[in-house]
Amino acid sequence: MKYLLDTNIISEVMRKRPDEGVNDWFRTLERVSTSVICLEELIFGLRRRQAYAKEAWLRRMLTDVGVVLPVTDSAAQWSGERRAMLEAQGTPVHQADALIAACAWEHSMVLATRNTRDFSGYGIALFNPFEHG
Repeated sequence: MKYLLDTNIISEVMRKRPDEGVNDWFRTLERVSTSVICLEELIFGLRRRQAYAKEAWLRRMLTDVGVVLPVTDSAAQWSGERRAMLEAQGTPVHQADALIAACAWEHSMVLATRNTRDFSGYGIALFNPFEHG
């Protein structure tokens, strides 16, 4: 199974004491895939906290076993369509979440996230490793 890791999953494994189930699951992954949107969120958070050692770990991990997926034209179109549909149904969504969902959709990946509720209206496969440890 191919997973796209949301920001909160990668953040969790960088903690001093990560959730054991999440950490164990993460270590089974041969490839760590994330979105360019998640990478931006991670770098922003690490720089804001001046967590340079964690940023270095992130960069090494992505170089060794990671892939950062871009937002393509088709993903952006899909994202815009879904955001408009969800908002018309009374469900406001964040642009970043819509673009992350679009990356998972475009690459037929399961989105691994703690915040499954934020992504439930997109019709993509979701996995919460916090609940499946």
